[in-house]
Amino acid sequence: MSEITTIETGKVKLTFTLSAEDYVKALTACYHRIGSKYEMPGFRRGKAPRAMIEKAYGPAAFWDKELDMAVEKACAEAVAEHKILPALAPEYSILSFSETDGCEIEATLVLEPACELGDYKGIEVPVKEYNVTDEAVDKELDKRRHEQARQVSVDDRPLELGDTAVFDFAGFVDGVQFEGGTAEKYSMVIGSHQFIPGFEEQMVGMKIGEERDVNVTFPEDYQAENLKGKPAVFKVKLHELSYEQLPELDDEFASETSEFETLDELKDSIRKELAVQAEKDRELAVESAVIQKVIDNAKVEIHKELVDAEAHAEMHNLEHQLADIGLKMEDYANYMGTTVEDLHERYHHMAEDQIKARTVIQAIIDKEKLEPADQDYEKAVRNYAERSEGWDEEKIAKELLPENRMKYAQSALYEAFVRLVKDNAVITKKEEEK
Repeated sequence: MSEITTIETGKVKLTFTLSAEDYVKALTACYHRIGSKYEMPGFRRGKAPRAMIEKAYGPAAFWDKELDMAVEKACAEAVAEHKILPALAPEYSILSFSETDGCEIEATLVLEPACELGDYKGIEVPVKEYNVTDEAVDKELDKRRHEQARQVSVDDRPLELGDTAVFDFAGFVDGVQFEGGTAEKYSMVIGSHQFIPGFEEQMVGMKIGEERDVNVTFPEDYQAENLKGKPAVFKVKLHELSYEQLPELDDEFASETSEFETLDELKDSIRKELAVQAEKDRELAVESAVIQKVIDNAKVEIHKELVDAEAHAEMHNLEHQLADIGLKMEDYANYMGTTVEDLHERYHHMAEDQIKARTVIQAIIDKEKLEPADQDYEKAVRNYAERSEGWDEEKIAKELLPENRMKYAQSALYEAFVRLVKDNAVITKKEEEK
């Protein structure tokens, strides 16, 4: 038998007993495994009685993984008895122990969030209709022109806006060179506004080989605290100049860069491609809006320790990823224009949102007793294929065979949830969106 006491919302204390038989069994198993590490006068290593070793080294001499496993098993039985769902590993305290009475144990458990579903059927979602304009077609054509452009070196004129410049620079504040403000042979399109305001404009007119002082003031909201609002001087030396030469937009361009012979045919093809993408965008907008409303309609109580644990795990993962490329968390925060403390706060908000979302989704899956259909498996596999390389229809068909479906079961179940809420949503049209 066991007893459960609520400590606070989402956290309970579970008191249960590990039987004397199981306690002694665990101690004995541990004694046989590690008893030889204890030295006792008058006994060969590993031959001293367990009781004698415990008297010499303390009653916890054989509290090792065997006892941990026995306690975990007893705790699992108590959890099942009270029909609760722990979200994190329990924290154990052994209150009393003896080989005749067993162990009385207290476990503190953070529970899975409690969820009270709101409306998830008949959700009204206003969705913008996306249309394909002439401007959108022209923009795609311009993008393709830039992809086919070639860089032409310049040595007979000064730098102009739009040129690509290769230059050295070194930044000084109050006459002292500051960290992170120096580079050699840096390449940049002048006028792309990559640097602080005024820097690129002051380079206009420079000639190859020329050196120039560029005077600027860092913005008040600049990410580096030591540079906010400070006047600075950058010593700049120009090494190379080039400009982008775009091909003419004509039938020759169409025939050389596509399967079409004329520019009009290419435009028609682009319009169709953009229409397909616009429909995908509309479907994605519907899906996102419906799911978010379903989540917002629910009430979910999440214990703070669960949010802390998930946020800590995500931050720990980020820290490892940064370490792999030689960065510290502080460097990353500076690059992102924030602080490590703000990153922690942001990850806590993200963790809370993610926990709420998956709790609501699982609650609906359970309530509706959802099972994935063939179309859900196909959607899951195709989504995976889009993110992978070298997948064709033959590979997709193979993955959809019954014996290969298991690895997509969770994704397919999510697709079943999405299908449920979308099929039951009320979609209303808004004004057209370019």
